[in-house]
Amino acid sequence: MQMRHKLNLLLIAVLLTVLAACGGQETATEPAVLEPTAPPAELPEATGQPLPPPIVENEILPTPTLAPPVEVPQEAEPTAEPAVSGPFPADQFGYGIQIHGNATVGNPTDTMVAVHDQLGMNWVKAQIQWWLVEPDPAGEDQWFFYDAVIEEAHNKGLRLALSVVGAPEWTRAAGGENGPPDDYNEYARFLGEMIDRHPGKIDAIEVWNEMNLDREWTSANGISPEDYVRFLQVAYETIKAKDPNIIVISGALSPTGTGDWVRWADDFEYMDRALAAGMLNYADCVGAHHNGYNIGPDIAYDATGTSPKAATAIFRGPFDNPHHSWSFYTTINTYAQKVQAVDPNKKLCITEFGWASSEGYAEYPPGFEFAQDNTLQDQATYIVQAFTQMHDSNAVWLAFLFNFDFGNKGNGPTDDPVPYSIIDTQGIPRPAFDAVANMPKTP
Repeated sequence: MQMRHKLNLLLIAVLLTVLAACGGQETATEPAVLEPTAPPAELPEATGQPLPPPIVENEILPTPTLAPPVEVPQEAEPTAEPAVSGPFPADQFGYGIQIHGNATVGNPTDTMVAVHDQLGMNWVKAQIQWWLVEPDPAGEDQWFFYDAVIEEAHNKGLRLALSVVGAPEWTRAAGGENGPPDDYNEYARFLGEMIDRHPGKIDAIEVWNEMNLDREWTSANGISPEDYVRFLQVAYETIKAKDPNIIVISGALSPTGTGDWVRWADDFEYMDRALAAGMLNYADCVGAHHNGYNIGPDIAYDATGTSPKAATAIFRGPFDNPHHSWSFYTTINTYAQKVQAVDPNKKLCITEFGWASSEGYAEYPPGFEFAQDNTLQDQATYIVQAFTQMHDSNAVWLAFLFNFDFGNKGNGPTDDPVPYSIIDTQGIPRPAFDAVANMPKTP
């Protein structure tokens, strides 16, 4: 997630172009795909004792001071969970959450137990940094960063989605890890080796991430939906040849303001061009992101004045400069409408969504002022509302909350993903943890 970069883009774009951007096609009067859902009057109480907070051991990344270990009475060995197999049904809804995903940080077994047994999810998502596995073409591959995460998800009976990003520097003449390899077949080769290494244990692959930002897609041709569709095609054909049951998800775009197509591109414009280039021919599901800001999931971009926060919010973007990119409701609805205008049977996979709250912290990430406007109760309520809306829309297949455990596996309250976590910096569940655990989950 590149939220700080997104926010800077949005502020620049909105201030310069909001009058043009807010006219014409961006209207809240189109038929809704995600119907607003009233928040519960009161979130249910937790029905049982939560597992001990996740404790980070043998970390290789900087980690804040954590809660002391909690002693738990010895219990009988748990019965092994049935392994999932075969394709995920097209008529079901997947409840998922993104985890930190680095097997050397914390205990992957404890993570999967919490996601499956405590939160009641049937999907989990992790991001694979390709460069971390293959830093040197002549050296030994470093699969140990991810092997245990993939294996433990499967062992616990969870469906697993992997977002694969970050081409190694040696695959790019321009250097750096902020774009695709010069030879798209190198990416396909890596995907094939990953699938062969863990046969039958990967259920979905998201092909890249936020390709409408130059920091994610620096290439000889710049930001290019047409190039991305060719990249996606190469990946899709390899994935399906290895395992036709794996769901191929197109890389999610970053919701942005109007861009110059050098530093970033407007996500609606990019989506239109990618669809015209045939993207749906090479994706089982269309990836999407939205990171909430300080309005609820049921508020359209041009109806922010109806939000209770309109008069009191510290962060004024959605209220003083209305634009589609602030709104989960408008952004996700519009994506769905664009996709289903081409293929009425194609759905979205929301691979990252959530709301940040800095309540309980003395600091917040620079540029994330909106996190001050969301209480912990707001965070919990909005998450449950969003899951309900997506489930009921019949336009979303899989939905992954961002995030479970970056709270105590990050670099403290000023680290971008930390205020989105449903675990705090001490490893203690926030209210959203119980809200998600107790949320009804129907296929």
